[in-house]
Amino acid sequence: MSDPLQPAKTSPMRPLAKMIFASRWLQLPLYLGLIVAQGVYVVHFLVELLHLVEAAFGNQTALQALINSIGYKTDAPITTLNETVIMLVVLALIDVVMISNLLIMVIVGGYETFVSRMNLEGHEDQPEWLSHVNASVLKVKLAMSIIGISSIHLLKTFINADNYTDKVLIAQTAIHIAFLLSAMAIAYTDKLMSSTASGRH
Repeated sequence: MSDPLQPAKTSPMRPLAKMIFASRWLQLPLYLGLIVAQGVYVVHFLVELLHLVEAAFGNQTALQALINSIGYKTDAPITTLNETVIMLVVLALIDVVMISNLLIMVIVGGYETFVSRMNLEGHEDQPEWLSHVNASVLKVKLAMSIIGISSIHLLKTFINADNYTDKVLIAQTAIHIAFLLSAMAIAYTDKLMSSTASGRH
């Protein structure tokens, strides 16, 4: 009679199954590439922040760089940093942070879910959401992050509405609503699947 405390022995994997299972490591360059993209976002954030600080002290070159980067246009020339420009720049910085958070979720959560365990249990810096992450949870969190990013873009567009046509404003609003409905559908589907799975046990 087998000891219930002993772990069950698993049969060795066949060569083909082993090769297919090992193919998950092909995703590693993709996650490393996203880390590089994260670094680019950090550089972009610091450059925009530096321009904002310089423009606050009256640097006209930095001010024009900010105006060009946020796509702000007005009939009157802008010679000083005004509230609208500051708001648009800050929203752009928040946008970078939220996209960076999305990248971290994809890199860390995707690697943990689809490639290999990181063995972070008990680590003082383990993200709270990583302790119960799976493919379904990751999809819902990504959908919520995309909605947040879309909200920031929509707010930037409304603040700078004079530089956009009604067609663009309506299109961006419709796209945001589509993201919202998609996230709700994903969350509802995940809830149904969770209820079905728990009902079987």
